[in-house]
Amino acid sequence: MLPEAPALIAGNGRAALLTPDGEFLWLPAGEVTAHLDAPPLLVHAPATARRLGLPGFPGAFDLLELFAFCRPAQPCAPTPRGLAMALGFDAPRDAEAAAALLPEMATALLRHLAAGRGAPLNRDAASLAARLREAVDWPWAASVLAALGDESAVASPNGLKVWRRLPEWEDTAPPMPAASFGVEPAEARQRLAEILGEDAEQRPQQADYASAAAAAFAPRTAPGSPQMVLAEAGTGTGKTLGYIAPASLWAERNGAPVWISTYTRNLQRQIDQELARLFPDPEERRQKVVLRKGRENYLCLLNLEEATGGGHPGQVMALALAARWALATRDGDLMGGDFPGWLAELFGHHAIAPLADRRGECIHSACPHYKQCFVEHSIRRARGASIVVANHALVMVQAAFGGGEDGRPLRLVFDEGHHLFDAADSAFSAALTGAETAELRRWLLGAEGGRSRARGLRRRLEEVVGGKPDLLAPMEAALHAARSLPTAGWHARLAEPAAAENPAEAFLHQVRHQVLARSAEADAGYDSECDLHPVTETLPEAAAALERAMARLETPLKTLRTRLEALVESEGEEMETGTRIRIEAVCRSLDRRALAPLGAWIGMLRHVQGPAPEAGQRPTYIDWLSLERREGRDIDAGMHRHHLDPTVPFATVVAAPAHGLLVTSATLRDAAEGEDVEAAWHAAEARTGALHLPLPALRAAMPSPFDYAAHTRAFVVTDVRQGDAGQIAGAMRALFLASGGGALGLFTAIRRLRETHARIAPALEEAGIPLYAQHVDAMDNATLVDVFRAEEDACLLGTDAMRDGVDVPGRSLRLLVFDRVPWPRPSILHRERRTHLSEGRPKDYDDAVARHRLRQAFGRLIRRADDKGVFVVLDPRTPSRLLAGLPSGVVPQRLPLRAVAEAVRNFLAE
Repeated sequence: MLPEAPALIAGNGRAALLTPDGEFLWLPAGEVTAHLDAPPLLVHAPATARRLGLPGFPGAFDLLELFAFCRPAQPCAPTPRGLAMALGFDAPRDAEAAAALLPEMATALLRHLAAGRGAPLNRDAASLAARLREAVDWPWAASVLAALGDESAVASPNGLKVWRRLPEWEDTAPPMPAASFGVEPAEARQRLAEILGEDAEQRPQQADYASAAAAAFAPRTAPGSPQMVLAEAGTGTGKTLGYIAPASLWAERNGAPVWISTYTRNLQRQIDQELARLFPDPEERRQKVVLRKGRENYLCLLNLEEATGGGHPGQVMALALAARWALATRDGDLMGGDFPGWLAELFGHHAIAPLADRRGECIHSACPHYKQCFVEHSIRRARGASIVVANHALVMVQAAFGGGEDGRPLRLVFDEGHHLFDAADSAFSAALTGAETAELRRWLLGAEGGRSRARGLRRRLEEVVGGKPDLLAPMEAALHAARSLPTAGWHARLAEPAAAENPAEAFLHQVRHQVLARSAEADAGYDSECDLHPVTETLPEAAAALERAMARLETPLKTLRTRLEALVESEGEEMETGTRIRIEAVCRSLDRRALAPLGAWIGMLRHVQGPAPEAGQRPTYIDWLSLERREGRDIDAGMHRHHLDPTVPFATVVAAPAHGLLVTSATLRDAAEGEDVEAAWHAAEARTGALHLPLPALRAAMPSPFDYAAHTRAFVVTDVRQGDAGQIAGAMRALFLASGGGALGLFTAIRRLRETHARIAPALEEAGIPLYAQHVDAMDNATLVDVFRAEEDACLLGTDAMRDGVDVPGRSLRLLVFDRVPWPRPSILHRERRTHLSEGRPKDYDDAVARHRLRQAFGRLIRRADDKGVFVVLDPRTPSRLLAGLPSGVVPQRLPLRAVAEAVRNFLAE
């Protein structure tokens, strides 16, 4: 079944080639093509070509394509080593071993497919492979058909039409009211012991943590007064299983789910993996545990159907592998779930992104695939689950709209609770920009020319409003008023005075004018911002005109929503279930997509016309204007509004309606040198909203069990000049070579990250150290972390997303390097919070942010008791007070680069 193909492994500028005759060659990049008598066998064709500086390998036998076809929805890091580990082989020790292993891995995949010929998953596999042979001359088609025993299979579209084979969800009776029985500390300890098993390592801190977390599940004693626990658990405590223990007990005892919320999709996946300890049986775990994300994260079957009907040859391969995945996936999650994130790099982001509903175009019960919809499945499963794993953004948005489709959870666990302030800041803010207002126009009016599935409000409601003048009239009025929002090509006209009939574009033009008038000359060509007040003479007039236009849009939309709700109330019993569901979904969409932003925008525009606040007065909101640019071109402008303290709406909207909350993190408190314990807890309460609740939060802190003094080292490099890209890149290169790989470089700016990557990649590759980078490699963050974890000697460059919540135990992460102190970015928003939330100590406010970021990053180094790691900051100006946030026993040393590199080499070699 195997093709007669040479096996190719790429380095940077050279390649290892194993010929079909068994001859092994090391070749410079320029000689590779001359030695290829046939398309090669390789892993990740685009990455291989990029590393060799070649245009590509047409017709290559890419093992990732074969893996995605044969073992859909199974994890695999997209490298030879990662593929070997996924298939149960020993990781290859060098390029020669990796090349020799490629045919063996291909054989293993084809044998796996052959063994499953009769499985439901492979019912249409042969006809799908035949179609790929016809449409794109897929190199693996002959091998796959041979493995399936059907070499004469006829091409058929059935393999792409997976919606025909997916299970349908069924409605069940509404969930019963939850009981209010609590969880005793001793019961939480007992459940934890059961989860861990008899042979587990005894960790007293973990048991103490579970005991403390149980207090968040005590019965609520008064409305609006949830039981709140703030629990700091040092790295290695085992906090995830520590809170799962009481959470699972409460869910079983009271017949309602506990929602566990975290900050990123990657962390959701990690928590889900930990829950396998509680529910080892996959089918039971599917029933008891549900991951919930926004609709934009899931495969939209209608989008998939329309994409398959397009017949674009370049997309057929991606669609075929997505269809195979859709039959095997656990929950249809395209972002951070079991979907292989590297498919977007193989076939282009444009081939995968349109498969999700990223623009709010869901037509709910009017969709022909509504009963198979992955989102609807997850919503219904969540209602009967024990544990729902969500993210902060979804939880806050759902709460803001009264619970939404999932209902309002009674018990919440906020893991990575140090991010609550930022998550609330994002959820409860508003942006009156060109992009936001143009998106509202598109959502209301649909596609106004060009090819798009954007149906607009009329198409979504045509079956409902037909023959009902009381619905048709406000809908038409709203659609007419929507024409005052920006039209196509608005961003190219920002510098031009707008026509009177488009007050939105006129307002954006005046915003741009004020920003440029107030910006420093050095900002020319880059993103800029300025305070709203004092306003220019022309801005209030433009704001007034836009306010009137938005009021003309808001009024009929409110009327339409009210009359739709009345229709459901009056005719609900006689109405078809699908029609009723569709109307209810439209009402929710009207609230979220139109009425909520319109209400915020109108309030903001009125503020533009009002008097300027007194200097130094503590504001409720912070308003400012911005101009966004790329490569010197204007791409957006607008006004922004954020709460001065976003934990106020968080406490009111999210926390107060709940019965109990656990907010937990390894870095909940600031660890400033000399600060007393009470002050540290007070700051934690301020940043989590606990100060705005009636009952005081219960506090708990468990130290890390790790011996940081013995297993870590920390250095500040004293002779690297900040601002010199060459010196920073040179320092990174020297340190990465000293550690032999396994290094994570963290940057505070994307530009410096890209410059460093370009400068150091060749030298590292020459030393056999692969280098990956966020914002350079076209992989999502989760896939990059998977690669970094699998490739033990690889290095990774990243920004904030790689600093928090990345779990890479063992030697794969043994060195962490900051390019400079991660101070908060100077902005109007930060300036106002620094002034009004710092309790008169603005410098301490900045210090706390930077200290927390350093502490979070340090926590990535040691994930197990036997890990070793080195922490380095390439900024000689690093204040000692910031390093006070590092764990007890870690004493940072200030040394020149050469001495630090030698210390890294010696310490990691011990």
